[in-house]
Amino acid sequence: MLKRVICLTLAVLVSSALLSRAAGNAANAQSSNLRINGTVVGISGRLAGRSLPFSLIVTRYASESDVRELTGAMSRGEDELLRSLEHMEAGRISVGNNVGVTANAIIAQPWENGTKLTVLFARNVNFYELRYGARSADYKFGYAELFLDRNGHGQGTLIPAARVRLRNGNTWEVEDFGVYPARLMGLRASGQVTPG
Repeated sequence: MLKRVICLTLAVLVSSALLSRAAGNAANAQSSNLRINGTVVGISGRLAGRSLPFSLIVTRYASESDVRELTGAMSRGEDELLRSLEHMEAGRISVGNNVGVTANAIIAQPWENGTKLTVLFARNVNFYELRYGARSADYKFGYAELFLDRNGHGQGTLIPAARVRLRNGNTWEVEDFGVYPARLMGLRASGQVTPG
């Protein structure tokens, strides 16, 4: 009987700890229900002169602790940053008419008359790049910046293959594999853009 009471007490304590932890995580990362559609216009590289549909689905914004974790991981190298991104999921990003990839971190910041969204994701490095040792295989990330006004309209840039480093301890430095990043044009948001 005593053994059953102790097990029941432990089960109650563990479940209450898990519930409070889940509530704390939910409070730290603000959830969202936002979809942004637009057009990607290629400036150089494989996309040069082409335009494709662009879509970003935001399910949650990165919390301050997420940003600190990513910044700390960057200081230890790109492989560590990939490991940190593995367990983060903030939405989905796609270029063209496909399912896209997981947008691992989406950071919302106030910007002039609206909101700036920074999107960081682990890109799919294809078999060809790995098999033939292409230089692009070293560019393991995708990066986008979207500038949206109060009405949810805007523009931005997309770097489909990027390297991300930390400079001076707190500045993210993004290197594009191509000559110029692709332009995001005619962005329109459906849903609430600003977190909160």
